[in-house]
Amino acid sequence: MPKRVHGAVAATGAVALLLSACGGSGGGSSPTTSAPSASPAGSATSAAAAQTLSTKDPARDAEADLVIWADGDRAAALQKYADDFGKENDITVKVQITTDTRQQFKDATKVNKGPDVVVGAHDWLGELVQNGVVSPVQLAADDAAKFAPSAMKATRFNNQNYGVPYAVENLGLLRNTDLAPEAPKTMDELVAKGQELVAAKKAKQVLVQFVSKDGNAYYSYPYFSAFPGGGIFGVKANGDYDPKQVIVNSPGSVKGGEILAKLGAAKVLSTNVDDTNMDQIFDSGSAPFMITGPWSIEKAKKAGIKYAISPLPSLAGGGPMKPFLGVQMFYVSSKAKNAAMAQEFVTKWVPRKDVQMALFNAGHRPPALTEAYEEASKADPDVKAWFEAGEGGLPMPNIPAMNAVWKPFGAANADIISGKGKAKARLDAAQAEIVKAIAKG
Repeated sequence: MPKRVHGAVAATGAVALLLSACGGSGGGSSPTTSAPSASPAGSATSAAAAQTLSTKDPARDAEADLVIWADGDRAAALQKYADDFGKENDITVKVQITTDTRQQFKDATKVNKGPDVVVGAHDWLGELVQNGVVSPVQLAADDAAKFAPSAMKATRFNNQNYGVPYAVENLGLLRNTDLAPEAPKTMDELVAKGQELVAAKKAKQVLVQFVSKDGNAYYSYPYFSAFPGGGIFGVKANGDYDPKQVIVNSPGSVKGGEILAKLGAAKVLSTNVDDTNMDQIFDSGSAPFMITGPWSIEKAKKAGIKYAISPLPSLAGGGPMKPFLGVQMFYVSSKAKNAAMAQEFVTKWVPRKDVQMALFNAGHRPPALTEAYEEASKADPDVKAWFEAGEGGLPMPNIPAMNAVWKPFGAANADIISGKGKAKARLDAAQAEIVKAIAKG
């Protein structure tokens, strides 16, 4: 599963996604931090008033007319707009900080203690709809047209729109330009350059990538997508992911697994690397390359690393590694205390450029609103680089069946990398486990 933890439609790539017409616990977000929550309209707010919800018994602020749940970074960015919205509509708005948003939202909503609006990843959508905790969002066609069409498609499930997007994200190759001035086009080139640096004692590791003892399907998926027919799910004629077509052990997927095995045997990939140390290794100058997403950039900057972002390399015998695309969005609860105001905030305020830019500045994930993306990409070249790194990628599946994939697929990849199992045998076992879990529902 991704570090942040992530629709069911094919995309032509990140650049085309925005200009034509897109995230532990879910896929690729930064760690949450403390942030102030929104105070009643018109009143002063201080950091001391911040409220982080209990993971055991999360509950909305009973005194507020409208409640928004978001992680610490997003909560801080939403503060001003929640206050302004409350003042304009003469209501009390509260932004509360969540540490495990997806689970807290489901748990609280079941007992009528949930928020009116929740901020999260698009791959939660199928499960949230299945659990009956989110409502369709009534976004006007002219407002929807302001977003990248494929980003909007990621907010749809069963032909209904369930949210408004604000950011897109994907993995790419981050490199230390002092160590590796040129971007490698192939994995073989990357490994050769990294091994050269290690031999010269200019680096300690060739490549940093989240693997972990349990595996991480989000980070390993691009190795499978590089081969025809490789991946997790096949697709229906309309482009939707098909839970009845699990392709984890397809010939293309097995080829991807064999590449993981070779990289593990060569000590290029290691199960000792995960989200607790990957940034530290790269930011200390110990590795020339890291496969990561926008969430690692601020740490690299603070460490003084001169860096560049490029697409993931190609694999021998296959093609370019293609990452999942993730879309971050605003949902409206099916049990909203103030459904009308929740719809108003999500459909009229979230599509504003200033709101989208505030959220961009909080997490540096490229904006989903085309106008905001264009502004952000002019001010920050990293924005365009991340989109180019996502070209050719597909949105992460937002179907409930994806929940059956993360653990067994990740574990199989970890075993392949560590040498505990052969690629085909481990992927056959993962396939069987996934299919069985999906059948059970």
